[in-house]
Amino acid sequence: PTLRAGRIFMPLSVGQLLEHGDLVALAKQSGGRILVPTGALLGLDAVRAAAEGTIHKVTMTTRKPPAGLEGAPYLIANKIDLKGLTAPLRVFAGTAREGARGFPANVNVAAALSLAGIGPDLTRLEIWADPGIERNMHRIEVEADCARFTLEIAGVPSTENPRTGKITALSTIAALRGLVSPLRVGT
Repeated sequence: PTLRAGRIFMPLSVGQLLEHGDLVALAKQSGGRILVPTGALLGLDAVRAAAEGTIHKVTMTTRKPPAGLEGAPYLIANKIDLKGLTAPLRVFAGTAREGARGFPANVNVAAALSLAGIGPDLTRLEIWADPGIERNMHRIEVEADCARFTLEIAGVPSTENPRTGKITALSTIAALRGLVSPLRVGT
């Protein structure tokens, strides 16, 4: 209803956009807009800028405490048990699209990265369960014709929902403020 009315829609589960590409067409047809907040992904502006040229490769590695990955459909389907984990374990390697399906509550950052860059089927993603960390960690590597850069963030998990970081909610607030602010910083 929001997009049909020509309004702004801000999804917080960005991974779902990868499965509903028709929403972009609907927004275009109705004059609506889909605004994806940056979330826990610093440097999204740099990725968007690089995409104006040619991006050759985008890789993201996510590390989370095991509790932050509990209940993920991919772990359940593949019978991966993280209880008692004593060393880092790579639990997933694939595309951002596959990661969004298997970890819908965990890797919205990968979905946003793929939408800003080379798409969900070319963006590579690894997910690690790491009992030795207390923060959600993301490392993004981009190779483009204009630059090569690496971005890292160690976000504090939300106390209410350890699958996401505190900065994600703050990013949403910042995006909303940007809609009405007389000064907007960033692309």
